[in-house]
Amino acid sequence: MKNVAIIMGGYSSEYKISLKSGEVVYNHIDKSKYNTYKIHILNEGWFYVDDENNRFAIDKNDFSANINGEKVVFDVVFNAIHGTPGEDGLIQAYLKLLNIPQTSCNYYQSALTFNKRDMLSVLKPYGIKTAISYYLNQGDTILEDQIIQRVGLPCFVKPNKSGSSFGISMVKESEQLLPAIEKAYAEDDEIIIESYLKGTEVSVGVIKYQDETIVLPITEIVSENEFFDYEAKYEGKSNEITPARISEEEKAKIENVAKRIYTILKMDGFSRSEFILVGNEPFLLEMNTVPGLTAESILPQQAKEAGISLNELFENAIELALKREHF
Repeated sequence: MKNVAIIMGGYSSEYKISLKSGEVVYNHIDKSKYNTYKIHILNEGWFYVDDENNRFAIDKNDFSANINGEKVVFDVVFNAIHGTPGEDGLIQAYLKLLNIPQTSCNYYQSALTFNKRDMLSVLKPYGIKTAISYYLNQGDTILEDQIIQRVGLPCFVKPNKSGSSFGISMVKESEQLLPAIEKAYAEDDEIIIESYLKGTEVSVGVIKYQDETIVLPITEIVSENEFFDYEAKYEGKSNEITPARISEEEKAKIENVAKRIYTILKMDGFSRSEFILVGNEPFLLEMNTVPGLTAESILPQQAKEAGISLNELFENAIELALKREHF
């Protein structure tokens, strides 16, 4: 039987959500098919954690665990880390050097999609529609009038490399801009300020499933809050409707653009992209390459609607990773 390391945690504000995702993955992999190991990757260290919550240190030289005097090595890694180092390419590059297959996309795709500004820049020549944006790096002079003139009000201020809506603000009046920028800088040293797109927000899962790239049923996001923020995502302050209440024409357009983006970027594994439907044109906001896998998360909801169980979803990812060329 193959040894599967399920990595979870990470070094960002998203680590608690990742621990939940990892637990869900652990609980939905058939233990008669795979030997599964929960690996916590945290600021304080890397550990294998058993069912009694005993911790055993991971040897970073070869990504092995010494468990009660026995060295355990892993055949494949299931990546459930949101944010750094699991969604920005660091863990993918490390595992590639060790020639250990893993379930998410490659290190370059991870790094590119994690950086919202870079990803949108790469997709622009392909005609992918996006919001009007303005970029800031920490230390840049903040020209409030110039920013507002470019993106208008209301606008969104976001950390460039962060997920789960940490550090995002909606700015309606000019005096809210500076506090919003400070809030975003608390998460990242790069910021993206985007024009407000009025329309229907949808979330689209695109995955490799049984050697095919498939688009999962689309989810419509109806937030009780002003936008799909942390509360709306994780504390029940939103209504997520799968399949989305959109026309067949809109559905076809979104599916086409989501699959096209996945192909252009040479993606692998899971992805979940967020769009705003303005008129009936989809505008891309961002892509997640390690989307939430908790019971409340959108991708598992979409898979269920498509008739794919969590066991099938996770075990398919493991099998595809094992078949993939590492070099």
